[in-house]
Amino acid sequence: MSEPIPSDAVVPPSPEPPTEVTASADGAADGLATPSSSAVRKKRRRGSRGGSNRRPAASADGDATEADYDDDDDDDAVEAAEPVVIDDDRQRELPVRISEGRPRDPEVAERVLVPRKPQIGDSMPAPARPPAATQPPVETPARRRRRRGGRGRGTGKGSGQPVTADVGGAAPVDLDEETVARQRGRERKGRPIGRYLMCVHVRPGATQIAVLEGRSLIEHYVSKPADDPTQIHGNIYLGRVQNVLPGMEAAFVDIGTPKNAVLYRGDLQYDQEDIVERGANARIEQILKPRQTILCQVTKNPIGAKGARLTQEVSLPGRSVVLIPNSSTYGISKRLHDDERKRLRGILDRVKPAQHGVIVRTAAEGITTDEIERDVIRLVNQWEQIESLAKRSAAPALLYTEPSMAVRVIREEFNREYRGVIIDEPVLFEAVKDYVASISPALADRVEYYDAEAEGLPLFERHHVHEQLHKALDRKVWLPSGGSLIIEHTEALTVIDVNTGKNVGTSSLEETVFRNNLEAADEIARQLRLRDIGGIIVIDFIDMEIRENRHAVVAGFRDALARDKTRTQVFDISDLGLIEMTRKRIGEG
Repeated sequence: MSEPIPSDAVVPPSPEPPTEVTASADGAADGLATPSSSAVRKKRRRGSRGGSNRRPAASADGDATEADYDDDDDDDAVEAAEPVVIDDDRQRELPVRISEGRPRDPEVAERVLVPRKPQIGDSMPAPARPPAATQPPVETPARRRRRRGGRGRGTGKGSGQPVTADVGGAAPVDLDEETVARQRGRERKGRPIGRYLMCVHVRPGATQIAVLEGRSLIEHYVSKPADDPTQIHGNIYLGRVQNVLPGMEAAFVDIGTPKNAVLYRGDLQYDQEDIVERGANARIEQILKPRQTILCQVTKNPIGAKGARLTQEVSLPGRSVVLIPNSSTYGISKRLHDDERKRLRGILDRVKPAQHGVIVRTAAEGITTDEIERDVIRLVNQWEQIESLAKRSAAPALLYTEPSMAVRVIREEFNREYRGVIIDEPVLFEAVKDYVASISPALADRVEYYDAEAEGLPLFERHHVHEQLHKALDRKVWLPSGGSLIIEHTEALTVIDVNTGKNVGTSSLEETVFRNNLEAADEIARQLRLRDIGGIIVIDFIDMEIRENRHAVVAGFRDALARDKTRTQVFDISDLGLIEMTRKRIGEG
């Protein structure tokens, strides 16, 4: 408590009442002094909250007086023998103590009476909020923070647009008549003869693609909007490692999708220095660290609660070849016969880049050296653009996107075995026709436009696609002889049960069961492609007593699957009549 000022205290004349301050040399205590009295020092315990109860000395008539506070701890010491009048612009004016219910300056009172929030480490009450700045504040972008290891929704953006797969536009390669005739395949009366037909139906929000073998629907694709986060297969990202799980030999990577993607140890790409320092069997936690930036590609779309699957072995697919950047991979499709493989190997030896790997696809059958070389050069240029974008981008960032569903399916599937591609949308028709003319000019005339209004019937109705799609949604599928299939999906696997149903046969039970199983094998292979069933599949064929019949059913099933371009693996039939198989899963099916 401060001592009262005597009535004979000398106060210099001033428009503003002065502040009388005395301070010790160490600045530990402050007090008020008069000319006729010694300095009165106010002591407090070390560590106590001082200054909160300071109040100005009362005047003789009992009215409150104004005083200025100085919150700095490093003020110069002053002598306490005589009063010192401080008239410094640095002193902040406090409002008059409210005695009549209202202050002189409401703005000053508001600034003082609403102090800033105390912070950790304060040993004294927080000082009053400083006056507002006279210049307008500079707006700074807010920084988003998320917990380390959380489900990333990356906001990092590259400094450029992602690279899109080249879908044509280049001038076609000049081919001689013999090469054109070989690439066109069989024809009858000027019309192509092929076992497949592709129908492309465009509707608002989606594009449907149906592949018919004869009149039977064998494959069906539905493209979703381009910004759908579940359709990212083949995209290349600059990702950031969120956390590494040594026990799972995997790492979760933020690529900017709602769920973090997973990268397993087997999909890592080791540098030569990693092999030298840590050996070929280095653990994943020795290669990847949290917050590390990596280049990766999506090999499997996110399904349900599972995130996408990644690989560091990037591949860029073209029409005739697949480029494997920074790799020594070298190969030719095993679906080609030996003479064609030998011819393509000679071409590949001449056009293969020294620093990249190349795999020749099945679609390369019959193409020329110039066509393969142009495809390789185009893919190398794409990879250089991706590398350039990665260097100036902040993770997570999208670096490369696959083309639209229609172009992608035509790139992968369309060949001389197709008798045509029918499209019912004019803009897409022109784009696809230009693309086919650039990659396979011999087949450009097989792309046709279907005018539904002029024909009076939708494209899918014309070719009975809708009818077969409705049947594909049923769990029960009828066989030609009267038997049936029951298809059940579970989280772990897909189970297919074969029944004789209405098939009673004409000779023996063994012969009836054998014929029914052969029909079921062909239909199961078609249903797997049509429904895009992947993962583990268990098929319960009807029991057969003769071993040769069991082997014949397995052989027939494998032959039916040979037309499926999706990788499959079939095991021998068990004693219980079960066949276990796997089919590569890309989408949800």
